[in-house]
Amino acid sequence: MSKRLYDDNLYQFGTPQASYWEATASDIAVDAPPLSGDESCDVAIIGGGYTGLSAALHLARDHNVDVRVLEAGHIGWGASGRNGGFCCLGGIGVHRSDLFKMVGVEKTRQFFRSQVEAVELVRQIGEQEGLDFRAQGAAELEVAHTPRAFDRLRADYEVSTQQLGLSAELLDANAFRERHFDSSEQYGALITRPAFGLHPLRYCLGLANAALRHGAVVHEKSEVVNWEKSDDGWHRIRTAAGSLRARKVIFSTNGFMPEGLRPEFYARTMPIISAIIVTNPLSEEQLAAYAWQTRETAANSRRILNYFRLLPDKRFLFGGRGHSSGHPDGERKTYVRLEEMLKTIWPAWSALRVDYHWHGLICMTGSFCPSVGRLDDDDSVYFGYGYHGNGVNTATWTGKKLADWIGTGREPDLPDIVRGMARKFPLAGLRPKYFGLAIGISAWLDRRS
Repeated sequence: MSKRLYDDNLYQFGTPQASYWEATASDIAVDAPPLSGDESCDVAIIGGGYTGLSAALHLARDHNVDVRVLEAGHIGWGASGRNGGFCCLGGIGVHRSDLFKMVGVEKTRQFFRSQVEAVELVRQIGEQEGLDFRAQGAAELEVAHTPRAFDRLRADYEVSTQQLGLSAELLDANAFRERHFDSSEQYGALITRPAFGLHPLRYCLGLANAALRHGAVVHEKSEVVNWEKSDDGWHRIRTAAGSLRARKVIFSTNGFMPEGLRPEFYARTMPIISAIIVTNPLSEEQLAAYAWQTRETAANSRRILNYFRLLPDKRFLFGGRGHSSGHPDGERKTYVRLEEMLKTIWPAWSALRVDYHWHGLICMTGSFCPSVGRLDDDDSVYFGYGYHGNGVNTATWTGKKLADWIGTGREPDLPDIVRGMARKFPLAGLRPKYFGLAIGISAWLDRRS
């Protein structure tokens, strides 16, 4: 049950990723010594990413709760320090128009209201706590890669504005070129607000320091190896060097979930490998070749989409789906494929050099929605996971909701589609095979289009 889905290469908790984010956040230190000896607290949080750190901040600051965070790697080791830095609407494993068909107008509208709230929460925390996460832009651009794709975006625009009440704008290819950029695959775009880009690791480290300032205790390099609950109602959580007793536990490990710790969480997630490359800084001439004048976050409309943004130092970030094993050989092939795709979309940038590349995990669920709640058979265990590549705001919002639930004793107002445990994947050991099959079909459909 405890065997991991991918190659051990993906779970080296003592080794930072050689990412652009790691290279540009070394000025932020976090006082988070590993757990040692026997300690206790009111609330223990397993997982020191956005969910866990947001929960710790809000528990300590807003509810004066004694809380400790346990993180297996260094703070920001996981997805919270590796993602593309997109703070935007999303958080689901299907397109918004498909969710509308699946659950209806009101439930979809309810969920996207929470997404808008989540984006603004990240901005608010940054302002309140003085976090230097280098925000840029104010919208997300979904760029049509074919004329047919633009027709689909037109339909999405109608759903987004008329039925979901979102702030959106549709631009044809000429208008988009004048305001944002051009490419060999640019046929107009759907623009959605609110959204902005940020430095994800600086945000994660800033959350940790904010939680510390308000009285939380954070322990990095403290992988949980055992979790039991005694007859007296206390949870005992053990690491290699210590143990922690707690009345309540928040389980917030997302795509790196150690499924063997509690049977209730086994096979509830589908981690999917994603990869990112970052180039050398672009010159003004290279930017002018495609009329580049935007700092917004962006993605194309492919089924196997690519996401990208121009960073503050004019480096170009370009990401997409990774391979299906986690093995280093697969990583190298993914980086080559991403570079080839980038230079296919922007052929005048053929001289660009890739300076950074890294992998991570996106966490999907069988319900195609985030999962937020409390165990039915143990009301002292809370959880939040399954952000579908949109964890910057969704995880932050989830952490606050869980903190308010514990701090007030009242269940928060959650959208119906995120409430409770996601359904379990059948034939759990074959989950990577599901992913490989889905990628193959999607790639074939993209080629046909």
